[in-house]
Amino acid sequence: MSQSDEITGLTSPEDDAKQTYELDTKTVSAILEAVEIEDQEKLTELMAPLHAADIADLLEQVNSSERSRLVRLYDREFDGEILSELDESIREEVIALLTPQVLSQAVRELDSDDVVDLIEDLEEDQQEAILDSLEDADRAAVEQALSWPEYSAGRLMQREVVMAPEHWNVGQAIDRLRNTKEEDLPDQFYHIVMVDPRLHPVGNVTLGKLMRSKRATLLRDILEETFQIFPASMAEGDVAYAFNQYHLISAPVVNDEGRLIGVITIDDAMAVLDEEHEEDILRLAGVGEGSLSDRVIETTKQRLPWLAVNLVTAILASMVISQFEVAIAQIVALAVLMPIVASMGGNAGTQSLTVAVRAIATKDLTGSNVWRVIRRECLVGLINGVIFAIVMGVVGIIWFGSPALGYVIAVAMVVNMVVAGLAGTGIPILLERVGVDPALASGAFVTTVTDVVGFFAFLGLAAAVLL
Repeated sequence: MSQSDEITGLTSPEDDAKQTYELDTKTVSAILEAVEIEDQEKLTELMAPLHAADIADLLEQVNSSERSRLVRLYDREFDGEILSELDESIREEVIALLTPQVLSQAVRELDSDDVVDLIEDLEEDQQEAILDSLEDADRAAVEQALSWPEYSAGRLMQREVVMAPEHWNVGQAIDRLRNTKEEDLPDQFYHIVMVDPRLHPVGNVTLGKLMRSKRATLLRDILEETFQIFPASMAEGDVAYAFNQYHLISAPVVNDEGRLIGVITIDDAMAVLDEEHEEDILRLAGVGEGSLSDRVIETTKQRLPWLAVNLVTAILASMVISQFEVAIAQIVALAVLMPIVASMGGNAGTQSLTVAVRAIATKDLTGSNVWRVIRRECLVGLINGVIFAIVMGVVGIIWFGSPALGYVIAVAMVVNMVVAGLAGTGIPILLERVGVDPALASGAFVTTVTDVVGFFAFLGLAAAVLL
């Protein structure tokens, strides 16, 4: 590890690819030791080279007691970006630990969109404390953003916008940027938004084209070819999809009259995509939207409902089994083999379900290709079913010495794998059509179908053929 790596507390790609960009355990230990002995100077020295995201990770990894002591000792060095990077589950706790002076200074360093993201999920008293720390103009901008619906473009946008009249040339735009006070410009921006006299956005000019064009060049002559405008009421998920689909870097946001009121940048759009992907994964597993920092009781409450749903589906499957008690009692091999049929169907259904939910989320699965996708998943299930049917047929013959039993499990395997492909794709599509989140409810339905069909096909065929 190089000296620079030791300073930043991150391991290098050459050391271990699995540890890249993770906090070094030695650095974490040194920080906690400084906290233990209350050495503020040493703590500040260790924390200074760390990125805000790494400090946020550190605060999320330590326990509540260590976190409290670390925040209080770090005190005035606390940066607003750390609050933006923190997981929501502990953000309120950290804010409560900060003194009003430190909190005020930290929040003032943030752009308006970061402030909105910071306070929208806080309790009212904490929201008011942060709003009181802002200057009047910044507070008005944040309050106006909060007036837009949650999860909308209006909440996602930042109010700091660099704009120019459509008749300006490059020289005029550069002069305006140079003469504008630093605090009146966003910390990061990628475009100058051209507007007409009514403040309607008409195009974007990238900073790259601006800097390499001659001063006399009109801004309208170097506009970006791809230009998207988002209404403030548009859902942030649709905004993020458009950013990803059209490779946008930033885009203007307009009010109901079409006037420019803000801008959304790629980092915010990608954060939304990341949150939606994480949400889908968690919902598919039935674990809600929890995090590693949640308390035991909170995690229990999140998972309990879906475990209850799974219990109901398991009871349904057991009711199917109970219809064939006589067959199972006479042929013990059925009890040994039937979990295999149901398990293979469940795994195949989960594979199709995951593909379908992801395709729906990315808008790749549409009315024009839905039947082609369903047909493909059914054919995949059929082919895999035939392959494993042959394997299990041979196993049934060799293991139990019964060719008929081998044929039964082979046919049941094919039937359940085809049904799994159909259910794994069809159920999320149907749920999406009726307005239910496919990621939230599909898993329980698919599991029920594959279990019930698997047991019924296997035990039903066995009862008909073997008895």
